[in-house]
Amino acid sequence: MNLRFVDTSYWLALELKNDQSHASAQAHWKIFVQSPFALVTTSYVFDETVTYFNSRGFHEKAVKIGEMILQSPSIELVHIDENLFYEGWEFFQQHQDKDYSLTDCISFLVMTQKSLDTVLTFDKHFSQAGFIIEP
Repeated sequence: MNLRFVDTSYWLALELKNDQSHASAQAHWKIFVQSPFALVTTSYVFDETVTYFNSRGFHEKAVKIGEMILQSPSIELVHIDENLFYEGWEFFQQHQDKDYSLTDCISFLVMTQKSLDTVLTFDKHFSQAGFIIEP
């Protein structure tokens, strides 16, 4: 089974026709979903994704994507609890030489905890942190 973490940039590229990575994301997704798959994401990635659309006047799209993520049996949504938040904050502080977001740092930790090495993203920070990027 294809088990991957999925980041905000991938969700956005799939949905935004004017995104520079839209064609790549669409082509990748069509192939990816042809075999059994499961995705892992976090409540922070969820928040970034729906907030992006809503803040640009696309409330219906934000709700549609949010409901798809929440209702999909193929997507595990990891909720950020207090311990994970502080672990992410510590990771963030320790990597002052990088321009990682706090959401990135928490995503890295979740991937490590779940033994995931591959992420659906267009964010170079994941490769800087040692993960394999698709597409």
